Amino acid sequence: MNGGESLIRGLVSAGVNVCFANPGTSEMHMVQAIDGVNDMRAILCLFEGVCTGAADGYARMKETPACTLLHLGAGLGNGIANLHNARRAATPLINIIGDHAGYHLPYDAPLTSNIEDIARGVSAWIRSAGTAEGLGQDARDAAAAALSANPDSLGNIATLIVPADCAWGNGHATHGPRLTREFAEVTNDGVIEAVDALGNGGADAMLLLDGAGLSAEGVQQAGRIARKTGCKVFSTTFPARVEAGPGLFPVERMPYFPEQVLAVMEPVKKLVLAGAKAPVSFFAYPETPSSLVAEGTDVATLAHRNENVVAALKRVADALDAPEFPETVPHGNRPALPAGELTTGGVAQALAALIPDQSIITVDSGGGGAAYPALQKAVRHSWLNLTGGSIGQGGPAAVGAAVACPDRPVFALLGDGGAGYTIQYLWTAARERLNIVTVIFSNRSYNILDVEYRRLGVNTVGEKAASLFDLSDPDIDWVKLAGGYGVPGRKTASAEDFVAALEEGMGTEGPYLIEAEVTGRQ
Repeated sequence: MNGGESLIRGLVSAGVNVCFANPGTSEMHMVQAIDGVNDMRAILCLFEGVCTGAADGYARMKETPACTLLHLGAGLGNGIANLHNARRAATPLINIIGDHAGYHLPYDAPLTSNIEDIARGVSAWIRSAGTAEGLGQDARDAAAAALSANPDSLGNIATLIVPADCAWGNGHATHGPRLTREFAEVTNDGVIEAVDALGNGGADAMLLLDGAGLSAEGVQQAGRIARKTGCKVFSTTFPARVEAGPGLFPVERMPYFPEQVLAVMEPVKKLVLAGAKAPVSFFAYPETPSSLVAEGTDVATLAHRNENVVAALKRVADALDAPEFPETVPHGNRPALPAGELTTGGVAQALAALIPDQSIITVDSGGGGAAYPALQKAVRHSWLNLTGGSIGQGGPAAVGAAVACPDRPVFALLGDGGAGYTIQYLWTAARERLNIVTVIFSNRSYNILDVEYRRLGVNTVGEKAASLFDLSDPDIDWVKLAGGYGVPGRKTASAEDFVAALEEGMGTEGPYLIEAEVTGRQ
């Protein structure tokens, strides 16, 4: 057994058995090892940002890490944007990065770079392998690091750098049990403080959820507290995963723009954080505070995201003597099918009317977020958000989610701006025959940038500025692009067209793409 094989067997023994890969020469011995280890599934992605985004989506749904296999510092650099999102989501994820053989590094060959420096901004754990014999243990250590309960800002990404001579040298098997994720219990003081704030705060109190607080059990425990005390329950603006739909307590989402958040927070006198951080402005604006918590609001932390948020919520609910939820799950309130011009709201309405129970929704920038309130009332689903604001996540995350949950339909709701960043995911979806329906909200603009520009007080957008927000001339033909990657699709310009395409897409084996030419109206 060489070092590469001991690495792959070490990952498998720890419970990591999916690899999203875009390898190069320095990774060939690890490719050979994957070929020889039946328990490791290898999935080729055409761009490293698809690898990292897919590994993120997989782990959010499976709650166990996938790994990436990337080529040197350049390959890692191409995957950084979606690693940033994964870090903000606290996703357990392992990067395996090949490097030059140790004796070759002093020659400064063209692809030589400082991989550790590139990895540092997104990694909670970094190690450069030292010996072939130690690679199996390195792999298990990387898995243990990814599954560690780390503080919010650190994330859960482990990056293992493997020099080529370690991969081809003599290794040996490393044995050990499958690794699992464990969270520390919260203190009694945190529970007591939360009980006091929520029990006495009434409608002036807010429970803000993130992390496992937005799991099905977390949401139900929060609902018990809200129904007992009358407190508001919100999620952060961009939580990693939300379980929602009929039978689950409805959780409002914190809005995006700071003035909207300030309006929500202004009446709140007591804020309790459960897996969440206090709201801050996504960007700095002149004459707008960075912290969006109203002055005079008492803030209590029940649980950090790296603690057992669900158990903490249950302890608070039990201490308040809050009644349990009924066991029966009511049917959703499916809306009528939309008609007429195709708007963002109409797309959301069609999705709420038609998608199957237990669907998975991944979103990026663009109009996909409009579907959130409509789907909450209609159908049980898992919702995966763009956590770090680095667009190009939604499509790759859909690939990972579909690999993790092959029996659940996946819908990727993407703006045409964000979709262009990682559209290569369609090829992987086609090759793996993944049941993903992609909706491209095609308004042919970086619409959010136009909005942000006007928020500066600009009344007239100049020709050059407008050209930097415009995605026309030439128009992107998303259906033809999809066809080139092996994915069938349909262009839609009316609500009736969209409904027909959605029904066709849901009835198609494998991936399908809908280009929704939405109007400017909501």
